[in-house]
Amino acid sequence: MAIRVGENNYGKQRVRILQVARHPDRHEIKELTLGIRLEGDFESAHTKGDNRKVLPTDTMKNTVYALAKLYPIKSPEDFCVLLADHFLSRNLQVSRARIEAAETLWTRFAVAGKPHPFTFTGSSNEKRTAALSATREEKTLQAGIEGLVVLKTTESAFENFLKDEYTTLKEDRNRILATSIRANWLYREPAVEFDSTWHAVRQTLLEVFAGHDSESLQHTLYEMGEGVLLKFAGIREIRLSLPNKHYNLIDMSAFNMENPKEIFLPTDEPHGLIEATVRND
Repeated sequence: MAIRVGENNYGKQRVRILQVARHPDRHEIKELTLGIRLEGDFESAHTKGDNRKVLPTDTMKNTVYALAKLYPIKSPEDFCVLLADHFLSRNLQVSRARIEAAETLWTRFAVAGKPHPFTFTGSSNEKRTAALSATREEKTLQAGIEGLVVLKTTESAFENFLKDEYTTLKEDRNRILATSIRANWLYREPAVEFDSTWHAVRQTLLEVFAGHDSESLQHTLYEMGEGVLLKFAGIREIRLSLPNKHYNLIDMSAFNMENPKEIFLPTDEPHGLIEATVRND
């Protein structure tokens, strides 16, 4: 029986950076949180304590800062590619670089109806994400969204579901549908105009959610995925993770009041979770 090292990687997580581009008439900002993991010939570090092939994770952190100083961050996707190319070109022992990025979104503040040149407001918990897996031969790039909270107050139903002796949920033809969208889509080729595509995919997801007469969150998930794939030929697949954020109708009969679906109790947990990948093969 032979004992050996199996799949392994190492890197630096939660590397945070804010880049300010100072133009004469305005400032632009990009805030990213990055994760870097390298795979390759690191067996001797594990089995013999030989660190000669190990690039320190502190160096990875410093590389993020240095490359951001040398190059403007156009998008999370572009910066992931830049980092992966850097590590692969300088480290022959590395066979694969995995880079993840989450962008904190900022909106330019308006004063007297005009965008302020250097003041911004945060946009809740929504993040723009990117994930790159790169070797010297190929790149696999995903872009995404997380924390995009949406709610509609009608055109949502849940009926004719399976029931057993423990089922208490009542069928509902007209319910609140709310979720926090997490979506990741896979590009066919990592050569895309990333900014415009990301914003257009986000808008498509929102438009389908708003316009779809839903029979379930599964039903809406598929429509959202199909809507993206039909519109963007350069996207091979999209994975959606949709928690079902519940709003329960409050029984007000104890107050001698009727409640015609006007007063609800928001609840965070437990919650349903619907996930699926929609592919265009």
